[in-house]
Amino acid sequence: MENTKTITTNKKAFHEYFLIESFEAGIELSGTEVKSIRQGGVNLKDAWCSIDNGEMILKQMHISPYEHGNIFNRQPMRPRRLLLHKKEIMRLLGEVKQQGLTLIPLSLYFKGSLVKVQLGLCKGKQLHDKRATAAKRDANRAIDRALKEQNR
Repeated sequence: MENTKTITTNKKAFHEYFLIESFEAGIELSGTEVKSIRQGGVNLKDAWCSIDNGEMILKQMHISPYEHGNIFNRQPMRPRRLLLHKKEIMRLLGEVKQQGLTLIPLSLYFKGSLVKVQLGLCKGKQLHDKRATAAKRDANRAIDRALKEQNR
């Protein structure tokens, strides 16, 4: 089993969407982008994926320019290609088109020396769903507190 190290997670995605399925994809980056990611200069907050011309593209992911880079620095918000098999891309395209689902990056991590993205096939939450999730989380916290007090 290869060593994995999480770089960042998209907490907003878990608040805004129901996760139906998740899978792993590689990402096409330049050298200075990888160096910037190692320094923690990445943000997945508003990122999303689309399928254009049979390729999976990650959009709106911000990677800060590398401090010691020069002409090799790339634009921070440029679209980045994700590396998946053609069959996987076509299957996801069908699910996104037919069921109205969304592809959202959930986390970014190193697997060995490679940068990988965990993608989620998600369905958007309505306001009442968000409230129900928050109420359930608060109830679980109250139960945990009560059990902790009782076990003292």
